[in-house]
Amino acid sequence: MTAQQLKNSILQMAVQGKLVPQDPNDEPASVLLDRIRAEKEQLIKEKKIKKEKNPSIIFRGADNLPYEKVGKNEPVCIADEVPFEIPDSWEWVRLGSIGETNIGLTYKPADICNSGIGVLRSNNIQNGMMDYSDLIYVSCDVPPRAMAQKGDILICARNGSRALVGKSAIVDRDGIAFGAFMAIFRSICNPYIQLFINSYLFRGQLDGATTTTINQVTQSMLRKQLCPLPPLEEQKRIVKKYNELLPLITKYEKVYTATTKLQNDFPAQLKRSILQWAVQGKLVPQDPSDEPAEALVERIRAEKLRLIKEGKIKQDKHESVIFRRDNSHYEKLDGTERCIDDALPFEIPESWCWSKIGNIFTLQAGKNIPAAEIHENPFPGSYPCYGGNGIRGYVSKSNRSGDYPIIGRQGALCGNINRGTGEFYATEHAVCVETYADVNVVWACLFLTALNLNQYATATAQPGLAVTNINEVFMPLPPLNEQHRIVQQIEVLLPLVNSL
Repeated sequence: MTAQQLKNSILQMAVQGKLVPQDPNDEPASVLLDRIRAEKEQLIKEKKIKKEKNPSIIFRGADNLPYEKVGKNEPVCIADEVPFEIPDSWEWVRLGSIGETNIGLTYKPADICNSGIGVLRSNNIQNGMMDYSDLIYVSCDVPPRAMAQKGDILICARNGSRALVGKSAIVDRDGIAFGAFMAIFRSICNPYIQLFINSYLFRGQLDGATTTTINQVTQSMLRKQLCPLPPLEEQKRIVKKYNELLPLITKYEKVYTATTKLQNDFPAQLKRSILQWAVQGKLVPQDPSDEPAEALVERIRAEKLRLIKEGKIKQDKHESVIFRRDNSHYEKLDGTERCIDDALPFEIPESWCWSKIGNIFTLQAGKNIPAAEIHENPFPGSYPCYGGNGIRGYVSKSNRSGDYPIIGRQGALCGNINRGTGEFYATEHAVCVETYADVNVVWACLFLTALNLNQYATATAQPGLAVTNINEVFMPLPPLNEQHRIVQQIEVLLPLVNSL
């Protein structure tokens, strides 16, 4: 349950009479209604408000069902309209029976100035509270009907966003006007009515409120809203209890948000942890009978030298040789040796060795292809086309055939690793990784992913990875047999992680 769902449940309990217990000593809501009617009659006599043409009176009939008499019409049973039972001390009412509504005014651009009368708009309602930081001011005279009083409920009556129609807050100052898209509700029950307006019951009655261009709620609609009215003292207890619960709801929201984030992030974090254990030699046990990684490096070097002699790949002008001596790691580059212990991020098993990506693999970027030749969907005789973020589309020709890790080298996701198999096309934003000496391609994809190559990208508006920079990244190399065991273990674990 989200915090909003919890708040909605509490509001629903409030308007159903289930949030606080009833007190038999409370003056019943029927007496409160009599007082409200008497007060309205007095205001009508004083010509402060207009007489309602068809006043609504809701009562319980002899059959214990709710009936409504509108104006001089015969009473009609409204049992189908009443959504739930309420306590005996409560009454069903229309909002127009217990309060007054008014719609604000539209102001001319010439009326708006830097000082004068402040005007409330929908953006002055923030999270159920009034926010006066963004008022506009008018210099013209504003009639009393368009002026708010302290304690009035300001309601967003019209908005391009359906979700914002009906949002409300209690005005806590006098001497301020409200704009054309706003409505004011005024009654002696406003703190409770504010909770009712925030409830599903109010929102459900607004769901049909639209015009061809904008969502809105009219004064007529507001006045027809069916509202469960508690005794005045119980209203106070309901509002007090709700306000006591709000800080707890806020705490719940923080915990819920943190927990949800943890749940959402956990599979990805666990996957990263598994890969990290794999690259550190902690995922599967070492086998002393495995051929050590140094022997695999020598076989890779021999295979690359053969391909260089055959003219199939180019010789590295600055070949790096990494070795152990005196329990430390050294790199020999251009005839110079240097200790690289500080450059290596973690310890690896004795049977492993450190190398550089450029020593283990050969990296080659693909070639540009016009965007017009790339199709969104596959077609007969088409090949996948890899770009900086994986498969970009499908093309009619290929420039690679085999099984390759592919490094994205351009864009926000540069450094991401994909796997290209069979025939495919690699663009200039995709770097194909040639493997040697039967190195496990799946292992290579996993380890290159774990190295987080994105961290070596250029910090520009369009991040990019240079092949020369990727070649210089240190990479831990396990024995070939252990590579296979790592892949087997990860292929067991990852489906479990993905199912979380």
